[in-house]
Amino acid sequence: MQQSFFEKRNIRNTVTAILFLLPNTIGFLIFTSIPVAASLVISFFNWPVLGEIKFVGLRNFQRLLLEDSTFRQVLFNTIYYTFAYVVINIIVAMSLALWLTSKRAIFKGMFKAVFFIPVVTPIVATAMIWRWLYLPDYGLINQFLSIFKISSINWLASPQWAMPAVIIMSVWQGFGYNLIIFIAGIEGIPKTLLEASIIDGAGGWKRFWKIVLPMLSPSLFFATVMTIISSFQVFDQTFVLTGGGPYNATSTLVLYIYNNAFAFYKMGYASAIAWILFAIVFLTTLVQMKFQKEWVHYE
Repeated sequence: MQQSFFEKRNIRNTVTAILFLLPNTIGFLIFTSIPVAASLVISFFNWPVLGEIKFVGLRNFQRLLLEDSTFRQVLFNTIYYTFAYVVINIIVAMSLALWLTSKRAIFKGMFKAVFFIPVVTPIVATAMIWRWLYLPDYGLINQFLSIFKISSINWLASPQWAMPAVIIMSVWQGFGYNLIIFIAGIEGIPKTLLEASIIDGAGGWKRFWKIVLPMLSPSLFFATVMTIISSFQVFDQTFVLTGGGPYNATSTLVLYIYNNAFAFYKMGYASAIAWILFAIVFLTTLVQMKFQKEWVHYE
């Protein structure tokens, strides 16, 4: 009798858990799994929105990797953006985290909020504000540079400066997320270790390299992986600020997917690009996971 009661309760708990998970599972299948599988199938077809659909096998991938010079430029732009953005983002976030967790910092709560607000601000609104800041004649950035006798820069219309402009705006918008992660990691370091190092006469730099950075490595690893993944998928910034111009100088892989799918109506070709992007992100993450044991310390 008692066993029957527990069995009924386990069944009831299982059914309850399934009912709670069912909406999210159905949504994941309809809006994620099925579209992903469909995009893989579509990538093997010449699939115009209007017109005859033809099976072309690996032709889309062959054309993409061997014949499409625009794709090579877009891939270079994406790698350039990712490398610069990740490095600057991590350095800025960690530097400010070290400052905000030090005894010399003032108004810590206010600064944490100020630095995190851009993360939760709609990216389109942020990009529109930065477009005004980058105006060549009346933008505040060029007005500031003029104080130091630096001539006006046409940020968004120059192939040389357009991508750095996108990176600067992206760092300002995104470093607050990693900042919070690093602050939590630093505050989790045992105070006894730092106090012992001070007693032993270790300076600030030595404490950072020998204690803080190794203890912070799990947070650093997580922040690096997530920032790289998001960087490869950059879209909103380039779409709003430059539209991929000038001369494709800021066109990225996701923007190239968007243009092929919804401007040129080449769904098969766009799907092939999307799967190349997936392969790049997957392999990059796999390499990071492979080497994490060499520099990430969990104890």
